[in-house]
Amino acid sequence: MTIEHSAAPAGAAAAALPGDAGRAWDELGGVLRDADAFLDGLPEPAVRSAEQRTAAAAALDRARAARTRFMDAHAAAVYDALTAGRTREPRIDALVEAAAEAFPGLVPTAARLAAERTRAQADKEGLEIDQGIFLRGVLRSPVAGPHLLDAMLAPTERALDLLPEFVRTGAVDMEAVRLERRDGVAHLTMCRDDCLNAEDERQVDDMETAVDLALLDPSVGVGLLRGGEMSHPRYRGRRVFSAGINLKRLHAGEISLVGFLLRREMGYIAKLVRGVRVPADPDAPDGSGGGPAWQWPTVDKPWVAAVDAFAIGGGMQLLQAFDHVIAEAGAYLSLPAAQEGIIPGASNYRLTRATGPRISRQIILSGRRIRAAEPAAATLVDEVVEPPEMDAAVARAVDRLRGPAVVTNRRMLNLADDPPEEFRRYMAEFALQQALRIYGQDVLAKVGRFGRPA
Repeated sequence: MTIEHSAAPAGAAAAALPGDAGRAWDELGGVLRDADAFLDGLPEPAVRSAEQRTAAAAALDRARAARTRFMDAHAAAVYDALTAGRTREPRIDALVEAAAEAFPGLVPTAARLAAERTRAQADKEGLEIDQGIFLRGVLRSPVAGPHLLDAMLAPTERALDLLPEFVRTGAVDMEAVRLERRDGVAHLTMCRDDCLNAEDERQVDDMETAVDLALLDPSVGVGLLRGGEMSHPRYRGRRVFSAGINLKRLHAGEISLVGFLLRREMGYIAKLVRGVRVPADPDAPDGSGGGPAWQWPTVDKPWVAAVDAFAIGGGMQLLQAFDHVIAEAGAYLSLPAAQEGIIPGASNYRLTRATGPRISRQIILSGRRIRAAEPAAATLVDEVVEPPEMDAAVARAVDRLRGPAVVTNRRMLNLADDPPEEFRRYMAEFALQQALRIYGQDVLAKVGRFGRPA
């Protein structure tokens, strides 16, 4: 069985809209063309006058209100048209590209986004907000939303290309992640040594590839994530888990809504929790990467995280998806996203279940830093050990998770703790709210202190 990850052809998609949706699109299309024509007649955002900025904002607001009404009413029909009645499973990047071709103006075209990407974040039009409106509509739909989330659990083409090499050699080196298989354990080492493992689109792509490979390799029973040794002057020679989102890249306009902020949550982090979804092979043994689909629709495995130094922002977010977390005694965890002006991924969804409402609000809203050795860390970290004992603690944790019933029990725990339908509803609102936040004036002012990366 082959899964088609491309969307339906643009002409066929537009023609497939049923009557009411088709008529609504015809009306909306005219509104959006007028808005685009008006904006195209203005100077670039960075050099507009105050009057032009006000007029542009009004035009964008009118168009976005119209898009929202259309998607609220017709998201399922649009999604069915783009996926040929859900017989195709495009990932979010392919989906928004197809929507731009089939429904001009509903989301920005690839050409408009490419032009936008050459600008610093503060100098952009904010076209990704239109993608947020579209994806919120899709994810809100109880028909389209689950289908898109399932599509995002499929292995990436890059991982499938690298899988034979990894199965044969047990090692793959990527720019941001090094993957090694040793004694049935997939060791994922984050190795952006110059920037304290700060996250960008390269890191997200490498992480999803590594997670896919670990899940697809039948010789792997457990996954382990740890930061490598740093060359950064302050931490030279020390392991560091993660400094979170790369704010230099965000300032430079190189952190995208679809390619980073949404792919990260719906891609490799979702796969850590739910596993990778592959076509069923009736002749393969269960757990091989293509076992009987009637038993369970994904290949999933237990995961251990080892935190050296700190897990900041996205690094702390990651820990909430792991089955066992070990931290060195001097490490700390923090989520400074609210201070930075953005939403800390799915932490607003997952953290309260772990810590309770009071501590989660202190962490997210006030930036409370949690030291691994303090009592409050017990809801976030399973073991705290002295730095010389980290390797031994990791080895013990991995061995404990090798049991044959571990995978089944973690599935049931995740169904209770992280229900797919609740995750879908959260991600629907996250898609738009995060898009609005990354263009908020407070965010632009804060990231403006960073220059473009070298």
